[in-house]
Amino acid sequence: MQNQVQLITYVDRFGGQTLNALRALLNGPLAGVFGGVHLLPFYHTIDGADAGFDPIDHTRVDARLGGWDEVRALAADYELMADVIVNHMSSASPQFLDYQQRGAASPYAGLFLTMDAVFPSGAREQDLLAIYRPRPGLPFTVYTMADGSRKLLWTTFTGQQIDIDVAHPAGQAYLSGILEQLAASGVRMVRLDAVGYAIKQAGASCFMMPETFAFIARFAEQARALGLEVLVEIHAYYKRQIEVARQVDWVYDFALPPLVLHALEFGRADALQAWIAQRPENAITVLDTHDGIGIIDIGADAGDRAGQPGLVPPEELDELVERIHRNSQGQSRQATGAAASNLDLYQVNCTFYDALGRHDSAYLLARAIQFFVPGVPQVYYVGLLAGHNDMDLLARSKVGRDINRHYYTHAEVLAELERPVVARLLELIRLRNSHPAFQGRFTSVPTDAAHSLRLRWEAGADFIELQADLRAKQGAIVASEAGTTRVFTLA
Repeated sequence: MQNQVQLITYVDRFGGQTLNALRALLNGPLAGVFGGVHLLPFYHTIDGADAGFDPIDHTRVDARLGGWDEVRALAADYELMADVIVNHMSSASPQFLDYQQRGAASPYAGLFLTMDAVFPSGAREQDLLAIYRPRPGLPFTVYTMADGSRKLLWTTFTGQQIDIDVAHPAGQAYLSGILEQLAASGVRMVRLDAVGYAIKQAGASCFMMPETFAFIARFAEQARALGLEVLVEIHAYYKRQIEVARQVDWVYDFALPPLVLHALEFGRADALQAWIAQRPENAITVLDTHDGIGIIDIGADAGDRAGQPGLVPPEELDELVERIHRNSQGQSRQATGAAASNLDLYQVNCTFYDALGRHDSAYLLARAIQFFVPGVPQVYYVGLLAGHNDMDLLARSKVGRDINRHYYTHAEVLAELERPVVARLLELIRLRNSHPAFQGRFTSVPTDAAHSLRLRWEAGADFIELQADLRAKQGAIVASEAGTTRVFTLA
């Protein structure tokens, strides 16, 4: 994967309804901005229970967006990343409907994970309480079969997303078919969605266990044999994220977004600098994604090693959440936790721009920090346009994360690109993509002031340095290339 800024986007929410429309936008008004694109689920269908993360058919493109030929055309212009939804599939899939109709006689009977497959002798209370789940309650849904019998199906996320048995031959064949289709369509990288929950074991947490790591290693080897790089998506205690990074190609730096917010809200760099000193560098850096802003990623360990402190004190983490709510005029509170369905206990739902109170220089400084921290940056389509919370979509869907999943028309995108903060961000992205020092050596430069942050890259005689005043929420970039020095002000 090349070291250039990538876009994260839904096909149908960013300036058009089709893959061809997205390609025209990227090759037109956004020409030269992105080196790669992460297409969020574009499979049949994109409008199920979880915005495409519950595919009915993972090997078909939703016909409303185009087909595999259009995917190949986009892949010819940009390094393309696509999701492999490893853990589950839709209850409306042909495979599940066949299983529901025919039961044990179905060829897909082993594809879907039942409670008794994990607990053949029954589950004790302590077994059930040991299961880690990002949402309230137990991960099971009762389904009635065609013969009238009832089955407890494992459903980690929603009742419409049926977990698959990745160890069963039917599960292995299903996942192999997805990888083969993506590789044949020009995709260069796959993101393993929800893979931390893929392995279930009686009496265990069923999240990021040694057996999970072993599965990831096997699946990643299979992907690499097809020419695919692998990104693992895990929201977890930060030390666990470091452990994951040692065993995979790429991980998200999910601790970075809340730490950047913490640095700007509290006006000091200590927690962020402590993370920079130990974070994995095989990281995809983000400030926002299609999900919320992670809190678990910098908090104390809530798992089997509970009691270990997080990257920020708990009282400051609580205050940070409250400041996001205040900065967003209470909108994020309406979309977070028990206030909205499809809730995630570890995330605050809000656009990053609104989380900073629509403060332009703070927002540009946050992006500059993201681009200077080692790794490959990704920018979410709403964040690219410094987007506002979509309260109308939230009211219609009652899904908290939809606050940050606006549907932009083509005209809206063109209008947003004219806003000064967006135009300045595009300049910053182009600088990140083109300056040769970003291919060299990184240093976090010590400073005397708690509110100061200096991040520097050097390659030969070329250098580029971010100088930030976190208290003032202002910064500047000093860039020297081929003997010419210029200053890029973050305002």
